[in-house]
Amino acid sequence: MDIEGSVVIVTGGNRGIGEAFVRAFVAAGAKRVYVGARDPGSAAHLVAEAPDHVVAVQLDVSKPDQIEAAAAQCKDVSIVVNNAGAFLNKRLMAAEDMSTAREEMEVNYFGLLGMCRAFAPALKANGGGAIVNVLSAGGLVAVPAMGGYSPSKFAARAASTCIRAELAPQGTHVSALIVGSVDTRMAAHVVGQKERPEDIAKVGLRAIKRKIDEIDTDRMAVETRADLARDPKGLERAMAKMLFADQVTTGR
Repeated sequence: MDIEGSVVIVTGGNRGIGEAFVRAFVAAGAKRVYVGARDPGSAAHLVAEAPDHVVAVQLDVSKPDQIEAAAAQCKDVSIVVNNAGAFLNKRLMAAEDMSTAREEMEVNYFGLLGMCRAFAPALKANGGGAIVNVLSAGGLVAVPAMGGYSPSKFAARAASTCIRAELAPQGTHVSALIVGSVDTRMAAHVVGQKERPEDIAKVGLRAIKRKIDEIDTDRMAVETRADLARDPKGLERAMAKMLFADQVTTGR
């Protein structure tokens, strides 16, 4: 699929990986990039950088009415990037209640599913297009220290496979990006090597162009998949030990 001339919507596009995606699409010649953000004003800097190409849209993916409103406003979309995510850093059992786990599932799974459902008709009308789901190495292996985030990414990964099969007849391709540790606000508590958001976006655009179903975007994701294949029980024990570590680190 060609990026040049495409029309894109990026959820959570005002910062981090989403922000990098917006800039990458503009640089690759996208006709228009809609930046989905809870506060459209937070994307003002991106609009200012490319006022002829970037449009800020109010979009909280945990609110179905806002998803529907965005789909009605952005009918020319040919690429959807589901990047918005929630990590609330609460344990499944130790948290005072299940509200944080519900919120992580609402954003990371139901928000992604809602976006795919709402924009599928536009993608079909515009030639099929593509969906890119920004997932996590925490969706390959269960990470107890990540609480509800890891289970929500498992769900989103499974959904990506199901949605890919359902939308294939209309010519829409679905790519799943398995992301490790990236230098964003969400990973501020993590110590050690972190990837640049720009490099994740670069891999994402390559996945669109080549119609790649699932791709590991960085070293941590690649090593996690390799460790899972080599010694799944050993990796499970290593993840469990993180619950009692003084700090979360990307070191092996």
